Amino acid sequence: MKASYDRIIVLDTETTGMNREGGPVYEGHKIIEIGAVEIVNRKLTGRHFHVYIKPDREIDPEAISVHGITDEFLVGKPEYAAIHEEFLAFIKGAELVAHNAPFDVSFMDNEFQTVDPSIGKTEDYCKVTDTLAMARKIFPGKRNNLDVLCDRYGIDNSHRTLHGALLDAEILADVYLLMTGGQTTLSFSGTDSNGQDTNDESIRRVEVGTKKLKIIHASADELIEHEAQLDVIAKNGSCLWR
Repeated sequence: MKASYDRIIVLDTETTGMNREGGPVYEGHKIIEIGAVEIVNRKLTGRHFHVYIKPDREIDPEAISVHGITDEFLVGKPEYAAIHEEFLAFIKGAELVAHNAPFDVSFMDNEFQTVDPSIGKTEDYCKVTDTLAMARKIFPGKRNNLDVLCDRYGIDNSHRTLHGALLDAEILADVYLLMTGGQTTLSFSGTDSNGQDTNDESIRRVEVGTKKLKIIHASADELIEHEAQLDVIAKNGSCLWR
């Protein structure tokens, strides 16, 4: 299938944790949330993919302090294999945009392999674009995490108190459009439930019917441990969480 990159999928994932050494899945960490939004001809269509996934391991406490997703919340959620076909159909043939894309893609590749080693890798289905690498070229020597980019481009992310895959994907879509075209007025293009064309002149956030997450605040000892882990990450390069 020849890819048509007029169709872009902006994606973010949340995971059970991250590596302390080696690759991102060194300790067997898994994806627990996928959020992705669709852009066609540089307009948000309103189509999205969002799912919580039950991993086969516990979530690290420092990861919970970032995204707020707990083991208890994921009880009863599907395993990755159950949503793979739907997810692959959503991203196949598109340009896949993510912030620090190698991180997300490595987790996706690992999940693909757990379903069937013959499936291949993400790059076999999509062109992958890393907005972090793009930002480093545009703003060399500066911090380029998503919050900082929102400030630079005047994007309101005041509703973003915890990381969430769908929310971050929506925000990153705004950032990506501004980074690549200087566009300042974003709109959705598509059809409503009655099949009528829509073209709103403001950004509409997709309402997701998920229950509110229970927030478990980290203890003082956990915060100290978290900061120590960020120090380890920072030794190998820039740390996205600072």
